Amino acid sequence: MSKQELVVLGRADEDGACCPGLAAAPLDEDQAAELAKPFKALGDPVRLRLLSMIASRAGGEVCVCDLTPAFDLSQPTISHHLKLLRQAGLIDCERRGTWVYYWALPATLDRLAAFLTTSRAAGPTT
Repeated sequence: MSKQELVVLGRADEDGACCPGLAAAPLDEDQAAELAKPFKALGDPVRLRLLSMIASRAGGEVCVCDLTPAFDLSQPTISHHLKLLRQAGLIDCERRGTWVYYWALPATLDRLAAFLTTSRAAGPTT
């Protein structure tokens, strides 16, 4: 993870020193705006399912032709959801002939998970 990514996620200060994520301190406006993008993309059940299908696929990638039949939605609607996941930095794709293949971007998923992971040894657990 780059120093800039750590700073954006609240895991480093401007000098690159690491610090805890969510439990450490409130996010500033820029950090919150940057983190909101992938979380907003994941806030839709269709996109959450799409990401799960892509990330769990054996071989690490999946053709859009294999995703569309799993939903009672049109192909353009599925493509729109995939576009939003791409814009949020959660997946990437490549066109091969007439089909587009998608794969998850583990670094982004790891950054989100690391931000949400708290390392507090004590405190309320309700």
